[in-house]
Amino acid sequence: MYETWTAVLNCPCKEFPPAKNMVPVLAAYYEARRRSTREGFVPVLVTVGEDSPLDGFQWMKNETPEAYRKRMLSRSVEDGGALLAQMTAQHKEYAAEDGCDWPGEDLLGPMEGGEAIEHFLGISDFQGGTLPLVLAELPVKRPWEVFAWIPFGGWNECPGSEEQMATAKYWYEKYGAVPAVMTRDVLEYDLPAPVRREEAMALALEQYAFCPDIVEQGCGTIGYLADTLAKSNKWYFWWD
Repeated sequence: MYETWTAVLNCPCKEFPPAKNMVPVLAAYYEARRRSTREGFVPVLVTVGEDSPLDGFQWMKNETPEAYRKRMLSRSVEDGGALLAQMTAQHKEYAAEDGCDWPGEDLLGPMEGGEAIEHFLGISDFQGGTLPLVLAELPVKRPWEVFAWIPFGGWNECPGSEEQMATAKYWYEKYGAVPAVMTRDVLEYDLPAPVRREEAMALALEQYAFCPDIVEQGCGTIGYLADTLAKSNKWYFWWD
């Protein structure tokens, strides 16, 4: 199984079969982070098998992974802040058409009750062990370019690769957030520290516009998400 996926990644990879203990995975990831700037790559934990984002290459017609990467890396990156503002405006417009406010007081909620996220959630299975993974040392210069190497999104309400690149660039420049985990439908970021509490509510509104499922099918309110962001050095996104 691993040979096929690492061939698609076409970069140095370390394989991690399913295990009960995620400590070796995390240790390898942070060791790679320490080397990454000096050696010129961005490390990402990528699931393999049926839950892999690399399945995205199957849906590309007449374009090889190499051609996709060349095309994506040659494009200029959109303004991520403007893109998130546009997403927010669209949600408000759709709500107004239904005679509602966006996000509404019930969904907004107080900024309280959040729990710190200090480890990656997307690499675990339902029994508490790890999924089959590779730690890929993607040969890109900047963190947001991981989406030029691995296609992610573009289905249902999940933003596509170009939108992912734009928001990743914006969040990296503003908060130091780095894409770190990619599964078929989960994306996680690693941060040097939690965001400041006074910034957390505005960020939570951005993240809700970007990924409504993390609130509507997850924590329940934007205030809860904001309180979580103010305590966490990991960001979790999931799309149904």
